[in-house]
Amino acid sequence: MSDRPGVRPGDGPADPGDLLVRVGGVVFGVGMLATIATFVPLFLDLTRLPTFAYWLSMLMPLGLLVALAGLFVTARANTRRRRAREAAAAG
Repeated sequence: MSDRPGVRPGDGPADPGDLLVRVGGVVFGVGMLATIATFVPLFLDLTRLPTFAYWLSMLMPLGLLVALAGLFVTARANTRRRRAREAAAAG
């Protein structure tokens, strides 16, 4: 639920970092699936996947970094919004 009036949950990203958090979550999920796919053949004694599959596993930390960047952008936007509200109320 949004704390801003006029913004409904289905209206799309409300804060500037919301899109980054969503994209980061998807990238993290793809990286997690790639990591699982690369470890399964090792445990079940199957043929190894190509090197490209191991490089796809690097999407997991990349997705985490993108999502964290989105959280920081959202936090900065909330801080700016709060300071503007306080300045408007004081002056």
